[in-house]
This record gives sequence, structure tokens and C-alpha cells, in this order.
Amino acid sequence: MKLQLLSLALITTAGMTAATISSPDSKLVVTTDLSGGKPVYSVSYDGKPIIMESPLGFDTNIGDFTKGLTLVGEKTGVVNKSFEQGKIKKSHIDYNANQLIAEYKNAKGQKMSIEWLVSDNDIAFRYLIPAEGDTRSLIIEKEATGYRFPDFTTTFLTPQSDAMIGWKRTKPSYEEHYKADAKMDEPSQYGHGYTFPALFHVGDNGWALLTETGVDGYFCGSRLSDYTDGVYTIAYPMPEENNGNGSANPAIGLPGKTPWRTITVGSTLKPIVETTIPWNVVEPLYTATEPVKPGRGTWSWILWQDPSINYDDQIKYIDFAAAMGYENVLIDNWWDTNIGKDGIAKLARYAQSKGVNLLIWYSSSGWWNDIEQGPTNIMSRPIPRKEEFKWLQSLGIKGIKVDFFGGDKQETMRLYEDILSDANDYGISVIFHGCTMPRGWERMYPNYVGSEAVLASENLVFGQNFCDNAAFNASLHPFIRNAAGCMEFGGTVLNHRLNRGNDGGTTRATSDAFELATAILFQNPVQNFALAPNNLTDAPEAAIEFMKAVPTTWNETVFIDGYPGKYVILARRHADKWYIAGVSANKEPLKLKLDLPMLQKDQMVTVYAEDGKKPLEAKELKIKKPESVAMELNNNGGFIIVADAK
Repeated sequence: MKLQLLSLALITTAGMTAATISSPDSKLVVTTDLSGGKPVYSVSYDGKPIIMESPLGFDTNIGDFTKGLTLVGEKTGVVNKSFEQGKIKKSHIDYNANQLIAEYKNAKGQKMSIEWLVSDNDIAFRYLIPAEGDTRSLIIEKEATGYRFPDFTTTFLTPQSDAMIGWKRTKPSYEEHYKADAKMDEPSQYGHGYTFPALFHVGDNGWALLTETGVDGYFCGSRLSDYTDGVYTIAYPMPEENNGNGSANPAIGLPGKTPWRTITVGSTLKPIVETTIPWNVVEPLYTATEPVKPGRGTWSWILWQDPSINYDDQIKYIDFAAAMGYENVLIDNWWDTNIGKDGIAKLARYAQSKGVNLLIWYSSSGWWNDIEQGPTNIMSRPIPRKEEFKWLQSLGIKGIKVDFFGGDKQETMRLYEDILSDANDYGISVIFHGCTMPRGWERMYPNYVGSEAVLASENLVFGQNFCDNAAFNASLHPFIRNAAGCMEFGGTVLNHRLNRGNDGGTTRATSDAFELATAILFQNPVQNFALAPNNLTDAPEAAIEFMKAVPTTWNETVFIDGYPGKYVILARRHADKWYIAGVSANKEPLKLKLDLPMLQKDQMVTVYAEDGKKPLEAKELKIKKPESVAMELNNNGGFIIVADAK
């Protein structure tokens, strides 16, 4: 990593309260001010308003920093930073931003600062709170930070659920439905606002993606309130989350800081999809004992469900993974009673003989939900957790999946961090499921793999409506959920019927090419695909050969075309190959002319697509005009182009 932080220059205020900070290319502008003693800001892009004058500040148990403020001084600087990150949408990142730190004092003379970082399409800001006198801690009782968009803005949001509802009272778990192009004054489904990330279409002015990053055990996860009096504000967890255990308001040791709030802005969707701001402003918190090993895998539970968690069926899936050349097999819930530790040890040895690693499922629960699927009461406390990690390490198992968290309180964020830190001591990587969204964790925690935090593939088995809406959801995620963090979706289903025999249960509505495309569109360094041993003989040969070779990490990600909820086309590069993938939820066929600058005139590429009712095939195609490549996307359909990099 190369980091250059230029020294800050002090600006004397001389009674002035307004200041502006612009991006290096001068298109993105943040204006800060005091309005009647209240801190406010606004955002414009390319001369057009994106966020109107909106509130800043917070109220604490020791002082109010939302009103009665005066500006003490300002400092400006520049941040230039380069680093490598193998787990996200881009492997090499250059981050260049202008910096402003504005210092304020309230009516009691207490100080706080707001730090702003503005790069070409991204804004990050946070509050800095010094220690004064004998006070060394505070509780933030309410945050005033808000976002006031122009009236014509439409939204792409998913609601925060009620606490303690859903399966075994495990919600909220970021698994609610999205509404596309909704009006801002439409109330949220449960009345608790919306989870991050949140996408806004500001008409002809552009787009904005809101989220947060840098959340660790020193703060809670936040969300957006409902639209009230023309503004969305930051909201903290509900007291009822995690069965009432833990505090709803974050406590900070002084001197301290809040997480970064981030705003990604663009006149098109390209900066939204390609942003790396969640990782640009955070740093690793420790060194990896063993770096995350990217890989492919599958698991029996997604199609064969609970009865498959037995020794013999896991052998079948290990053999299947070996036949696919996959690195992993995930053994899901109930293994502790149905297989036992001795059985897991035998499976681990068998898997290793086949060149396959085991990933092992755990419940996070201890005392905040009704989960009975085992193992339980291990990950929630340090002593049994470390003993379990020691046992896993003795078997050569290097990955776990921890499920059913159900809350964003500070204590819950600390549990995520504690699991990751302890696992790192034993060379174990961690996937989270039934959980909150990651907030810069790919960079902060070197052994973190990814999080579900989305209405993922398991729901396809549970109801036909999920299958029928699969294309709509898939065309949202690259713009919203997966734009802000790794997404452990568990997709790419090649069964037409979602059960063990491929002959019953729900019916897949999407095409084979669509399913292959999601392996590219959905980004996570360890992908557990929803494949089954029968797919070796009943799926198209081209599909199986593609899935044997598909990578899970990316050196570049380029947005090509699309609109959230309708269709999406992305290009991702892995080493010396480009994978260009598209899917559509559009009711009518889309005849597209794609600008694909990563291709060359007369270059031969491989195209995976359906031709009418014919099965999926891999065809060779010569590119005539890279700036105008003709492709057709049907409803519930997709395509992939595989090409050598220039």
C-alpha cells in the first residue's frame, strides 16, 4: 500500500461559516455552512443539485452538537492512497481526494469536527470528537445527519423489518423486498425506514448511492429513517433487536470518531456500480494469519435441504465438487447431531484426499432468538468459540459460515468483530449469513469473506414468487447491495425444479444463460453455487464447462449498460480474460448495441446464450465493431461473452 496524506492547511474563519470542497476534477462539490447555528451541507454534481441543504450533527448525553454551534476553524488537505485488495470488484485502487476538517464548538464550549473527503464521484464524512476535561466517554442519543433530495427524486430502497419477526424471531436480517422507482413520500413497509445501501435517482441531475463504512465494535450499524419533513435522517438500531439485549445507542470513548457516511454520485450509473469508496477510507485492523482463499463450492442444503445433512450425502457433494474442480463444500446446519464431530473429521480427511476443503456452518445465537439448528451457543462466547476454532484447525478446516444474527446494535457489531478476530488466530476465514451488510469489512478484516444481507437463493426453494421475481432482484443487486460490499448469494441454479430429484418443488423461471450470468454479476470471493450432482448429466454441457472454469475474483469491473430492476450488463476481468454478462427482467426483448471497449475489431470471443427454444450453447463470434456489439436480452434471459484481454 502506498499512502500519502499531505499536511493540512489551517484556514482562519474571520466570521465566515460557509466553505466548499470540490473533487479533484471539480465536478462534485460539497458546501458546508451554519444555518442559525445548525450545521448543514449540500451536494452538487456537474453544476446540478443532488442533495439540498441538509442537517448535520448529533446530540449526546454530555452535550448537543446539532444547534448553537460556532465555527472555530477549518483545515484542508489532500489524500492520495494506493492499495491492493483481492476480495472486491477491483484489485488495485488509487484513491485521490480533497480533504476538509471543519471544527465547531457548541454553546457549552465543547468541540467537535466534521471531516470531509471528496474524490471524483465519492464523498465520505465523519464526526471527530476530542476529549475535554475529565470526560472520556459519551453516548450518542440521536444523530441529525440527513439527506434532502430534490422533490422529483425516486428511490430504490429495501425496508428495515420489525425486530424479532421472521424465522425463529431472527430479524432484522436485511432480507426484505426492494421497490424500484418509488416516490420518496411512500412510507416504508414496517415504519422503521430503510437499510443501507440506498439508491436514489435524482431525475436528469444524476444518481446517488448512500451507505456507511468503517463500522466496527466501537459503533452500531445505522440505517435511514422514513422520509419525514422532506428529509431522510440517520437512525440507530431499535431497542427490541436481539430480543432487547444490548444498547440501541452507540457509546464512544474519547477522543473518538463515528463511522464514515458515504455518498457516491454520478450523472450515470457507472460510478455507482464501480465505486470502491467503502474500502478507500478504511484500513486493515490486523494482519491475516492466512489470507482468504478465493474459490468455488456448493452445498447440499440449498436443494436437498435438512435431510441431506448426513455423512453419505456429504460424500456425494464432496465427489461432485471434485468433479467440478471446486475448492469447497459447505456442510450446513444440524451437522453436530446428524454427523457429529467424528464424522466431520472423517469427511474432512476424505475431502482433503479429493483436493476439496470443508466449510462448516454455525449459528451465532446464544440468547437473542429461537434458533435450535445446531451447533448453537458456540460462536456467541469466547471460550467455546476458541475451543471450536482449535478443533477446526486440527482438522485443516479453514472456513466457517455463521448464521442468524438479527440486529445492528453495537454489541452485535462487536460480536462480528470478535468472531473474525478469534477465527484469524486459527487461520480460519468467515462468511456471515442472516446478518447485516458489510461496512468496509473486506479491507478491515483480512479473513472476512462475505455476507448474505440480501434476499438470497434459499428463498427460491421456499416460494414460487421468489422464482418469478428472480430477474427483477438480480437486476437490482449490482447497482445497490453488491455495489457496496461482497454478497454471499449462493446462486446459479441449473435444476429446473428446485428439489432433490429435479422433479418437484418450485420451478425456476430464469434461463440457463441467466443463471450463468449471475455467477459473474454477483461478486463474492468465495462462491457457493446452488448446483447439484445431477447437473453433471442433466444440465447443458456448455453450462457445466463454464461453471467449471468461472472465477470468483476480479481485477476490474466495468459498468456497460442497464437500469435497476430492468436489466444490467457488467464486464469483469480476471487475469487475462474478460467476462461480460447481462440479465434482463424487462417484459419485452431488448435489442442492444453495446459499447465494449475491452474488445478489439476482428477478435474472436465465446458467447453463451440460448437461441430460441434450443438449449444453451457456447458459440464463437467475431467482433466486427467493439463500439456496437449487437446482443439481445429476453425476459428472464441472459448472456455471457468470454474474451481474452488485450
